[in-house]
Amino acid sequence: MVTASDELMAALRVVRSLGLRSWCIGAGAIRSLVWDTLHEFDQRSTVEEDMDVVYFDAGAGPGQDADLENRLHSAMPSFRWEVTNQAQVHRWFAAALGQVVPPLASLEEGVATWPEFATCVGVYLNEDESLGVVAPHGLDDLFELRVRHNPLRASVATYRERVMAKRFGERWPRLSISTD
Repeated sequence: MVTASDELMAALRVVRSLGLRSWCIGAGAIRSLVWDTLHEFDQRSTVEEDMDVVYFDAGAGPGQDADLENRLHSAMPSFRWEVTNQAQVHRWFAAALGQVVPPLASLEEGVATWPEFATCVGVYLNEDESLGVVAPHGLDDLFELRVRHNPLRASVATYRERVMAKRFGERWPRLSISTD
């Protein structure tokens, strides 16, 4: 599915050109691609809405996410890029939510904390053009069209708000969506 998407392959190549050691494009870009394909939609309109790039760099400065985001936007302005260093997520939780959470130790650990198990998936592109997959909870929920709350960092209330705000059931009617 990924290699069949010219847009996603182009995005992967652009992110790879940044030279990050541990990175992936994940969450909505991957989830939407898979669900659109499994729903047999003729035209995908969701790939450009949510291009989440995550990486892990414990030595990165506070402005690196914004710098990388600007570089990606300059290279591919049609995408809505969001770049997040998973090594700094604990600081965001403290500043934005007033929550103290332990720092993450790796990219995989960060991806494992996303609010729905089906969304805890990322893809990266190796130098030889082969794809790598980050899926700490596996791929079953994603490919079985199942939406379930991941309790590692998101509350049930946050999960429910996301399901409603992202209109999962409306956009992909074959989904099985858990309410807790």
